[in-house]
Amino acid sequence: MPNPAMGLRAIRYCLAEPQMFLTQLRAILRASHYGKVKILLPMLAHAHEIEQTLTLIGAGASSSSTSAGMPYDTAIEVGGMIEIPAAALALPIFMRRLDFLSIGTNDLIQYTLAIDRTDDAVAHLYDPLHPAVLHAGGEHHPDRRRAAACRSRCAARWRATCSSRACCSASACATSRCTRRSSSPIKERILRTNLADVQTMAQRILRTTDPAKTRDMLASSTPSRGRPARRRARPRPHHGGDGPVRHADPRATSAPT
Repeated sequence: MPNPAMGLRAIRYCLAEPQMFLTQLRAILRASHYGKVKILLPMLAHAHEIEQTLTLIGAGASSSSTSAGMPYDTAIEVGGMIEIPAAALALPIFMRRLDFLSIGTNDLIQYTLAIDRTDDAVAHLYDPLHPAVLHAGGEHHPDRRRAAACRSRCAARWRATCSSRACCSASACATSRCTRRSSSPIKERILRTNLADVQTMAQRILRTTDPAKTRDMLASSTPSRGRPARRRARPRPHHGGDGPVRHADPRATSAPT
């Protein structure tokens, strides 16, 4: 029986149905005139998939502007979802062709470890801190700081506060597809983390071969605050008079009388 997870889906299906894909691309280009829009290509594995998509985007822009006079963002960014190990290992090739990358950690972990996390028999082997997963995510790649490939992390791995510190140590620029409730503790942890300290820890993590030791390192490390908290000014005492009490901090309130 064919495995649907490895079949005709995502960018493969789009390129197999170019007329349908072209209609979608024209709609995205039209929407880009009214707000910030980016195009993210899912399940990339080959450079020719990027080239074919860029050709279709150009065709959609050309046909829309000439036939309907439709305005669109001519600088619309096109990125790729890195969720297949082949794509993770070929990052330099994709970086030269794309404006940004987004690492789809759910699929990347499952494909790298050959684990279906919905299968109870092997779900316990699903481990975001497996050394192969950390390296597949591009943390070790020398070109990871290229500005044209600002990487974002999505899905479950970013929902784990402990794991997010490992991702933050790899200089990830943004998080995506997290709910407000799940992203709040992650944002708090990142804001409390000194990037220089975490980058040092990242090198130690990437030299570690035991995920349990990696968790211990993350749990035992205490993030340092990048900036001290702003102190609230004390209210000035009121020395009588008919005017209102004035405080140095407009948010401060006077004690009840």
